[in-house]
Amino acid sequence: MESGIGNRNRIRYSASDRVFFLINGIFWTVFMFIIVYPLYLVCIASVSDPSAIVAGKVIWRPVDFSLVGYNAVMKYQEFWSSYLNSFIYTFSSVIISIAVTLTGAYAMSRPRFPGKSAINMYFVITMFFSGGLIPTFLVMKDLGFYNNPLVMVLMGCVSVWNFMVARTYIQTNIPEELYEASALDGATHFQYFFRVVLPLSKTIIAVLAVYYGVAKWNDYFTGLVYLKNRSLYPLQTVLREILATLQVDMTGDFMTTMSDDAANIAEATRIANVSKYCIIVLSTGPVVILYAFMQKYFEKGVMIGSLKG
Repeated sequence: MESGIGNRNRIRYSASDRVFFLINGIFWTVFMFIIVYPLYLVCIASVSDPSAIVAGKVIWRPVDFSLVGYNAVMKYQEFWSSYLNSFIYTFSSVIISIAVTLTGAYAMSRPRFPGKSAINMYFVITMFFSGGLIPTFLVMKDLGFYNNPLVMVLMGCVSVWNFMVARTYIQTNIPEELYEASALDGATHFQYFFRVVLPLSKTIIAVLAVYYGVAKWNDYFTGLVYLKNRSLYPLQTVLREILATLQVDMTGDFMTTMSDDAANIAEATRIANVSKYCIIVLSTGPVVILYAFMQKYFEKGVMIGSLKG
């Protein structure tokens, strides 16, 4: 009896619906392949023989499994020091960025805030206009941030877009009645923010951590312009130089391009061809891990924070 009811309630699709589902499935399969395959190719190329990569034999699987690229990268000291620098810069900047963004978003989410419209307009203007590279560089230099690691932490620590997302989240998900009840109990704005707003903002904090973390981890331009001491370089600045020249170290043990021995030059070129894939895998690993842990909060926070308040 139940089986008969289930058959009657089953949705019946027309021929046009089936054609649509088929085309839609094929389209998204191809689209996903276009996105995923380059990432897969980088991974298998990083553990393939350099000669096979140059010959174009690495297409679907690793060819002549080899860790020569990873072994070469492990010997490159500047790579690891820049890796540590990026971790320090990213972690410090994310903490400061989230703190400043949330406190500012809370202030701008208050319904009765003098000059709120003017301040909002001021923030919006900065999204479309800037002072330019040279004036910004001169200001940073006058502030003492040139060749100072603090420039990697403080510069660009607040994104107006993230600020608006956080403000919208607070307006739409934390009822104003909570503040009124807290105020009746004698709570100040600081007490309300730390005891009510922050505990209810874990989702948007995760979203901001991903946004700010990925942006800061991938930032190479700030280090390229504002840092002179190579020991302060972030990973992406060093990585840019490596990928641009297909060399990792022209003076160390890894590269021997200054040698007169043609065999050494050829071997160095082979290792350089595979090392760039290894470096990409090592440098993007933390970002992928961060997103994997934050994914369940990320989607919910983005959707809630994007609603108009």
